[in-house]
Amino acid sequence: QVQMVESGGGFVQAGGSLRLSCASSLGSFKPYLTAWFRQAPLKEREFVAAINIRGGEIEYVDSVKGRFTISRDNAKSTVYLQMSRLMPGDTAVYYCAAKQDPFDIYKYWGQGTQVTVAS
Repeated sequence: QVQMVESGGGFVQAGGSLRLSCASSLGSFKPYLTAWFRQAPLKEREFVAAINIRGGEIEYVDSVKGRFTISRDNAKSTVYLQMSRLMPGDTAVYYCAAKQDPFDIYKYWGQGTQVTVAS
C-alpha cells in the first residue's frame, strides 16, 4: 500500500514561514492529484490546496490564498506547501493526500505533520 510521507512541520511565530514536503513511499508512484488537508483540534479536516501532476491545475481554500503556495518537483516526486504570513488559525495537523483518478476520492494519505503558530 502506497503511503504519503510529510515533513517540515514545526513551531513558528505568527507572521513566519514554513515549508512542508510530501513524497510517496513508492518512488514510482505518480498520482494525478496531490493535495494538502489540515485538521485543527476539535475541527473537521479541511482542504487546503491541490496540484495536478503537470502543475497546471492548482486550487486553494480561500483562507490561504495569497499566503500559501503549492508546487511540485516531479524529478524528486515531491509536492511542497510553502506557507507564509502564518497565523495562529493555521495551527493544525497537515496531511498530504493523493489520488490517481481525478474523479475518485483521495485514497493515499500520510500520517500528518504538526504545524503550530504562536501569537
